[in-house]
Amino acid sequence: MVETLSEAQSSECGVTYPYHRTEHCDKIHGYRCDKEVGVLGIDVSKDYLITSRGRVRKYENNLKGYEEILEMKPCTIVLEPTGVYSIKPSQYFKEKGIRVLQVSPNVLSREKDFREKKTDFYDAEKLENMVDKAKEYEYNPLRELVTLYLFLKDIETKYKNRLKRALFLVSDNDKISKERLEKLAMGDFTQEELYQLEYTPLVLEEIKILAKNLLETQERLKEVRRMIEGQVPQDHVLLTIPGVGRLAAGVIIGVVGDVRRFPKPESFVAYCGLDPVVERSGRAVISKGIPKRGNRYLRSLFYFLAEMNYSRNPTLLKFYESHKDKLRGKKLYTALARKLARIVWSVWYNNKPYEAK
Repeated sequence: MVETLSEAQSSECGVTYPYHRTEHCDKIHGYRCDKEVGVLGIDVSKDYLITSRGRVRKYENNLKGYEEILEMKPCTIVLEPTGVYSIKPSQYFKEKGIRVLQVSPNVLSREKDFREKKTDFYDAEKLENMVDKAKEYEYNPLRELVTLYLFLKDIETKYKNRLKRALFLVSDNDKISKERLEKLAMGDFTQEELYQLEYTPLVLEEIKILAKNLLETQERLKEVRRMIEGQVPQDHVLLTIPGVGRLAAGVIIGVVGDVRRFPKPESFVAYCGLDPVVERSGRAVISKGIPKRGNRYLRSLFYFLAEMNYSRNPTLLKFYESHKDKLRGKKLYTALARKLARIVWSVWYNNKPYEAK
């Protein structure tokens, strides 16, 4: 029979926890050294992992901290996905043979009691009790590729804008073509009509650097695009929607992840940043367009697809014909983008091929 001796240990938040010393081990634990701790809730931040059990409950979010947590022999870890800060520990523990579960932020927001008392230690304890509401963690390489693709697109846009600024300073032509970029990148300005001003030599050097970097970024974008398209299954249900190609489908899948976390189309449309801002005063209803909240990449993607490909989609074409007299310009294409987002949600959520209605 194991004789135990109760001791107390104060945590950093001032709460006293009882721990027991076992006869086979000189260390003080909240669990027996020869047994698994079972389910372990972890609150993740950039620098620390706060656990729901153990004598020491605050660990560094690095290899040293992960190894110390492994000493507790957890069989299941439950945590909240906090962007990049949770990916590394989740993948590490999964590869060590531990079951890793993640609780969706949407589920957490519906747990009123979870947010009433807000401390890292309390959050970890609540996560431990949410196994039935958590989903298995899965590494998504497509998400990483899409993140890289969107990052490169942002860089490409910045290079283009800066290059146009530089060209405007020394020339009356700020248009950018691949042929012109290649010449500018090599410092060939023989066919350029330039203003010979005091700052011209310095700006020309800037143009050369920008053109070279822009060409390299565009080549990287082509490579990543091919990789994204290769990750999208040929029979994916989103590809049945007219106007949605492999790249667009890959970006949507990579950004959204699991569409099942949006139980209604309205929540998906809001996530895409396409839900209208509506103000009501008495009987008056005023629409103020779309808000700035939501995912800006999906908002831009759906707007682009709706503007360029609405004629290829029977549902969008019918919507366009019936609303073109009421809505014009950006308002019409925003409404089309919102309609397309609902189509994407319906097809993807129900896992049924697109059918024109």
